[in-house]
Amino acid sequence: MSHRNARLTIHGRRLLVERVAAGRPVAHVAAEMGISRQTAHKWVRRWRQEGLAGLRDRSSRPHTLAHRTPDEVEAQVCALRRDRKLGPARIGPIVGLPASTVHRILTRHDLNRLAWLDRPTGRVIRRYERERPGELVHIDVKKLGRIPHGGGWRVHGRAACPDRRRTTGYDYIHSAVDDRTRIAYSEIHPDEKAATCVAFLHRAAAHFARLGITRIERVLTDNAWSYRKSTAWQQALAELGATGKLTRPYRPQTNGKVERFNRTLLEEWAYIRPYTTNTERAQALTHFLHTYNHHRGHTALNGQPPITRVNNPAGQYT
Repeated sequence: MSHRNARLTIHGRRLLVERVAAGRPVAHVAAEMGISRQTAHKWVRRWRQEGLAGLRDRSSRPHTLAHRTPDEVEAQVCALRRDRKLGPARIGPIVGLPASTVHRILTRHDLNRLAWLDRPTGRVIRRYERERPGELVHIDVKKLGRIPHGGGWRVHGRAACPDRRRTTGYDYIHSAVDDRTRIAYSEIHPDEKAATCVAFLHRAAAHFARLGITRIERVLTDNAWSYRKSTAWQQALAELGATGKLTRPYRPQTNGKVERFNRTLLEEWAYIRPYTTNTERAQALTHFLHTYNHHRGHTALNGQPPITRVNNPAGQYT
């Protein structure tokens, strides 16, 4: 792409060389086209050496970098990041580089975000995305303290609630997220027992089917007893024609898509405003889910809402 202030486009350069090829002096053609003789000679020279291909713009990137950080220093920077989880400001003095240079090195090697690293091993977490809606569904349960009637400390302030550490019990937010589309479904329950998990799975499958995800092939969960030991859970999977898969122990990032959804759930629903009753918060969940699935842009989907990834969402072509 030509510079915005460039006198000549590719078309103009072609006119230049055609006029010179017709026998006109280069200096005269340059004056007509409002460019210097040096510029005109440059394009004529390239045309004679390379033909019309020589009239295209070239990359301004240098062929060599005189001040490129040596490979062994880059390797040391990466090792400090993986082994000690240090940031650019602390790695810089150790290797003798500015923090900005260290940051560029870490970015080049996909090590600039600690969230992308497995903390125990320092390895970059392998990101994946399934090819078909319903190929893999992530399920998890989030424990959330109930709101006392009239509101808790988020409404009245910490000073007005000295016994805020005493809870009125917990809600268990069961959530299912489709790996391919990121479509989510959540319900609030008083427990995470096997019967509750089984009933939730059936309703989640029905919800996905209404949105166009007609079949669930695999379900990924953590190692809770309800998923690992329950016969009812295995039977529910069989009824859906799905297989179950468990995450590796102490590796919640394996189920990262629903874990990330849980964080969004807290930020944009549970804690987005001070609710005065637990019922008020529960009633707001339906609106949040609709907004999340149909209207809220998702960064992993190029800013589009999850429903856009369903092949034929209900009502799209009616």
